[in-house]
Amino acid sequence: MSSNKRRLLLDAASNIVKNEGVAQLTLEAVAKNAGVSKGGLLYHFPNKEALISGMINELTNDYANEIQEKVNADNYPNGKWSRAYLEATFTELDDGLKMSSGLLAAAFTNPELLEKLKTQFANWQKNIENDKTDPVLATIGRLAVDGLWFAEIFGLAPLDKELKERIFNQLVSWTKEEKN
Repeated sequence: MSSNKRRLLLDAASNIVKNEGVAQLTLEAVAKNAGVSKGGLLYHFPNKEALISGMINELTNDYANEIQEKVNADNYPNGKWSRAYLEATFTELDDGLKMSSGLLAAAFTNPELLEKLKTQFANWQKNIENDKTDPVLATIGRLAVDGLWFAEIFGLAPLDKELKERIFNQLVSWTKEEKN
């Protein structure tokens, strides 16, 4: 039950950031949104920084696990990491950009909380560059999907579903190009 309550609190925090903005992320608002007492929230997260750190860790771990599961399930020898990253990021877009709220909260309150994520991204980039495919195309694919994610977060000319799908298919095709 405790991990369910923790997840409920993290989801409530994410919803507040997504729907109301980082400035509205308070412990009181999270407790109210989650339907728990402030004491119940403080049991799991003693302060706002711990809450935001929890958001980053939980969502980063979920994202990392999703990428790893996709790598493990991919039977095509070239471009596994690149495809997994693309697929996981596109899934994040379809799931309502949950991870974005933790990133935004950390970026605006305490950028040092992003260190674990920076390390994770560096590892993914290393895997993408050594993915038995063209590292330039694979990196362009990663940066393109990151840019699409950024555009979606901030509502900067978000793309319609059909165009997103066509872009996804093009990026995935690049992950199957042989390394030169």
